[in-house]
Amino acid sequence: MISARFLVVLDADSTLIRDEVIELLADEAGRRAEVQAATEAAMRGEVDFATSLRSRVAALEGVPTAAFARVQARVEPTPGVRQLTAAVHDRGGVVGVVSGGFHEILDHIAPALGVDRWRANRLDVADGLLTGTVAGEIVDAAAKAHTLAGWAADLGVPSHATIAIGDGANDLQMMSVAGLGLAFNAKPAVRDAASLVVGPQDLSAVIALLP
Repeated sequence: MISARFLVVLDADSTLIRDEVIELLADEAGRRAEVQAATEAAMRGEVDFATSLRSRVAALEGVPTAAFARVQARVEPTPGVRQLTAAVHDRGGVVGVVSGGFHEILDHIAPALGVDRWRANRLDVADGLLTGTVAGEIVDAAAKAHTLAGWAADLGVPSHATIAIGDGANDLQMMSVAGLGLAFNAKPAVRDAASLVVGPQDLSAVIALLP
């Protein structure tokens, strides 16, 4: 079994990266404004995440898979992310990302930013076009918390040596099961529930909190 001293798990959109990938994909369908409004409501916790995600993904129907490369090129890493992942590795830790976003983009971004393991949703595709549906189980708040706990168990990391970093309501359960829950670039409800609020928008600020 691989072991680690500690585990840091981040959300992806607006945490690991500065963007909301679903909004970049919605640009390809000319429907960014409506998807952006729905994303904001979901992150504030005003609507059920899974229901919201299905409705937002429906807006992507017909987008060609060639759009993935264009979206990947537009994604901006959050300042300080590479310094943070390097510091975690230097101290014997592991970096994970669990996201309500999509493997189709995260599979390219995560390893380049020093992430060791990641989990996200997958988009259904038919004949080179998005069908507007999500494949398989949706990664929601409960799935995020379960993933963090499962990775910690796999790595032999006790719960008190886990750190969760997120910005939206979908991250609250993950933050609650971690030893330290950090609100980063976060919505008010997340800042209120977090162990600590980190900011303004540089992940290297987390380095001082690593064990």
